[in-house]
Amino acid sequence: MTISKDPIHIIGGGLAGCEAAWQIAQSGIAVIIHEMRPQRMTEAHKTEGLAELVCSNSFRSDDANYNAVGLLHAEMRRCGSLILNKADSHRVPAGSALAVDREGFSLAVQNVLLDHPLVTIERREVSGLPPENWDSTIVATGPLTSPAFSESIRKLTGEDSLSFFDAIAPIVHRESINMDIAWFQSRYDKGAEVEGGGADYINCPLDKVQYTNFINELVAADKTDFKEWEENTPYFEGCLPIEVMAERGPETLAHGPMKPVGLTNPHSKQKPHAVIQLRQDNALATLFNMVGFQTKLKHKEQTRIFRMVPGLEEVSFARLGGIHRNTFINAPKFLDNSLRLKAMPRLRFAGQITGCEGYVESAAVGLLAGRFAVEEKLDIPGFKPPLTTALGSLLHHITSGADATTFQPMNINFGLFPEIANKNQTRRRLKGRDKKKALAERALIDLENWIEKNALSLTCTTNNALVKHST
Repeated sequence: MTISKDPIHIIGGGLAGCEAAWQIAQSGIAVIIHEMRPQRMTEAHKTEGLAELVCSNSFRSDDANYNAVGLLHAEMRRCGSLILNKADSHRVPAGSALAVDREGFSLAVQNVLLDHPLVTIERREVSGLPPENWDSTIVATGPLTSPAFSESIRKLTGEDSLSFFDAIAPIVHRESINMDIAWFQSRYDKGAEVEGGGADYINCPLDKVQYTNFINELVAADKTDFKEWEENTPYFEGCLPIEVMAERGPETLAHGPMKPVGLTNPHSKQKPHAVIQLRQDNALATLFNMVGFQTKLKHKEQTRIFRMVPGLEEVSFARLGGIHRNTFINAPKFLDNSLRLKAMPRLRFAGQITGCEGYVESAAVGLLAGRFAVEEKLDIPGFKPPLTTALGSLLHHITSGADATTFQPMNINFGLFPEIANKNQTRRRLKGRDKKKALAERALIDLENWIEKNALSLTCTTNNALVKHST
């Protein structure tokens, strides 16, 4: 049943926009998603589907006990997240990580929203500021916000949007990998406790000479040329192109995405100097992506250099790597603690345009934006998630916790959480895994209290409701 006849508008049909729409519609309020694709495509999107995963197919660690991303997964599940529900439904093997069949995932999210009686999807670009009669609008245009809309935001805030480059890793056909050289294994067999886990990655080994030759070719290869206005745009440290990492030192990759630790080559019984790992990218297991191999190499160079890797000599590429510009606003400066734009409070921002980094973080901020919009529309008291939770710590960081003068995109991490109070000073201070476990346990307890506190029309969506609209 519709509670309010005035819809909430959402600009952008990515992870954040779809999650916000679901939270709003499940609260009984009509919502309109404005998605510019296919009328206007971006440099990175390949389809017109909602919630398309542009880069990796991984939502990263699903470990809620010792990993902040996994904890965020758990919190979102308890808040009835559509994105996590469909990620779980379209999971593919990835050890302890949550990776999905990207096409099945996107289609499932889209179909749920298409079937919801309170959701309308309009395929057109919103090229300027929303009309004044849109009294509640969530801007979830993402890191690939159109130039026209970016310009309208710039004029409103009086300051240029910050931006950085993001790179995409190649995807290869599984059948073209030489398994006489490569082998299946997760580092330290992590994920073995999960059914079918422990051997979810294909590993291609390199000895010292092969690795050195590979690095030399990376550094010397032809890269994508930048336009004049792009030359001083920084990369996000969590998604550096491999050739940028290689330029920092010859062993950088061997201690990063190519580290061989926790792996044993069953063919040679020798420890490789470095490895390239590939992770399943679709449910059929016909496609695998090169983990951590974001790149701005020209396509011809990618084909030549990656085929130098043992096991990939005759590899066939389903998609080569690429690069695109990500845009985000200085959220600590321009947004209040309910994600509203201070200069125009009828606009609320969500997703990666706020400066959070990552699929899960983007959807999480969408979840919060949707709930905040409902509270405002129904004129009910709202309570922000506690700072001790993953949701609360992420919200606090992007709206007030970060330094506005040095603000850069941030993934969720335990460094954003407040310390656990040591009431008994004689007690040993928690460190490492013990500290992470304690932070996670505290977070889930405080989250449950927050959910109960917000029960008035914001009760967490039940699994029955998800099933009712699922595909």
